Amino acid sequence: MSQSIADIPIISATNLQMQYGTKVVLDGVDLTVAAQEVVAVLGPNGAGKSTLIEILEGFRTRSGGDVSVLGSDPIVADEGWRSQVGVVLQSSTDHGKWRPQQLLSHMSEYYRPYVEPWPVDQLLELVGLTAQANQKVQTLSGGQRRRLDVALGVLGRPPLLFLDEPTTGFDPKARREFHELVHRLSDMEDTTILLTTHDLAEAEKLASRIVILAGGGIIADGSPLELMQAVSSTAEVRWKQEGQRHVHASQDATAFVRELLAREGERITDLEIQRTTLEDAYLSIVEQFEAGEVVEATEFEEMAR
Repeated sequence: MSQSIADIPIISATNLQMQYGTKVVLDGVDLTVAAQEVVAVLGPNGAGKSTLIEILEGFRTRSGGDVSVLGSDPIVADEGWRSQVGVVLQSSTDHGKWRPQQLLSHMSEYYRPYVEPWPVDQLLELVGLTAQANQKVQTLSGGQRRRLDVALGVLGRPPLLFLDEPTTGFDPKARREFHELVHRLSDMEDTTILLTTHDLAEAEKLASRIVILAGGGIIADGSPLELMQAVSSTAEVRWKQEGQRHVHASQDATAFVRELLAREGERITDLEIQRTTLEDAYLSIVEQFEAGEVVEATEFEEMAR
């Protein structure tokens, strides 16, 4: 009996190699992504993030290793497979003279031989473009155009969506609206999402799992909380009592605050707990790696079990 998509990893890469001449970009990468995960791939410039994603999307031929995406090797997969992989690039072709409803209706016909695409009205509602359905694309705001990009990417109801630097150049309002859309796709449509971003706050908000790529390999892999706790389990508790400011570092901030409030009660004001951020963790992990220190990715994986 053949396996369904739900029975196998959405993405599986083993000993993935990529080399341009004598330059090694990916050197033995192992990566597995399960259904409904939201995974952010982070790393310094030149770490191989784009190359990794392009190989998984089927846009680049690898030098070695095994890759399976939705049960097929991307480099030889057919159009039916392609219809089930959504891709939203960092920049997209501007269909300025089209209107969202018109464009989505036209593009949906390309999916029909393989899948039943989203009904256009439902998709416009999902991405928050119902009111702009008949506006020319060239009149949409940057955030609205990006939502249209996502609508085009998920038109075939793909179980897997790639997002490349999805909110570059967005203002805070557009960024927040885009984050809400990604959460809807993940939570309501069970879409597996693999994204790249340089915005660490964005990765922390969107991703259930962080993969850090450097030096041709994965140097850290875990949830945002696991990576932060692996770098530092200490939190700073700050509060004001009778006009005096106090700061206390604790391995168990929750227990300390509970004891503090039980002992001092209403005399405590302006209570704040400050923990290590994902940005702190990311910079620490990359700096350790670049300094030649050993960074064990398995350390974070074991914490999740």
